[in-house]
Amino acid sequence: MATHTTSPKVFITGASSGLGQALARHYAEQGAILGLVARRGDNLTELAATLPHPHAVHCYALDVRDALALRAAAGDFMSRHGVPDIVIANAGISHGVNTEDAADLPHFASVMDTNWMAMIATFSPFVGPMRERKRGTLVGIGSVAGVRGLPGHGAYSASKAAVMTYLESLRVELRADKVAVVTIAPGYIRTPLTHDNPFPMPFLMDADKFARKAAAAIARGKRFVVLPWQMGIVACAMRRLPRWLYDMLFARAPRKPTLSQRKAREAQKAQKAAPAAASKTPPAPDDPANGAS
Repeated sequence: MATHTTSPKVFITGASSGLGQALARHYAEQGAILGLVARRGDNLTELAATLPHPHAVHCYALDVRDALALRAAAGDFMSRHGVPDIVIANAGISHGVNTEDAADLPHFASVMDTNWMAMIATFSPFVGPMRERKRGTLVGIGSVAGVRGLPGHGAYSASKAAVMTYLESLRVELRADKVAVVTIAPGYIRTPLTHDNPFPMPFLMDADKFARKAAAAIARGKRFVVLPWQMGIVACAMRRLPRWLYDMLFARAPRKPTLSQRKAREAQKAQKAAPAAASKTPPAPDDPANGAS
């Protein structure tokens, strides 16, 4: 049976690391009742144990691409605490991709399913109850990468462009029902998602600072916000560039390695490390080379 309290109720996907974890910590410090979703159940449990009020945290270990599992988690949370005040669809992945490489085709689909379709599946169970209550906030995490198509980032850019267009549609659809829809477009935030980027990341922001700024924007009911604010200027400039100039400027932009390239590099490192490790291995006690007879 649902319990109704004055504590804010917040449901967050992708909560086991990065932006989702930072948002969970921020809202936990505000005394919120949390519903946290991520694939890695062990990480969620460890996170919950470190939060100020672990008894107010409900963990749901599932893949956000599983719409039925998401709906079940949403139903469980609402049966316990009622309709959440804030739902944050944060789960996302990023892969460098190459259209020419047939092995990358599943990665295009995986990125779109996780970043876009899972957002819709996350919101779906909550829209009806929020409309009926005439209150609530749905928050989607977009990206500055969705403003223009970045070379080598076709899957991620396309997914985030879809996310931001979808959120705009949803915002207008729910306006009359007093359900707010907030789009947050991060630039470069220090998380596992950006850890392996082999290029400079201007205005890099810590995840904890992002969480504070994002929560403030959500509380103010902002329709669209870019964090950090400097990347908002960059995004505006990118949007206004004529195509011929954009093509010229970004033709040589640094690219995120594809999964195939990363696997090849890891294999090369493993091959180089194997002989060195073997040479450092001490001989066994009964090995003739150790002087045993």
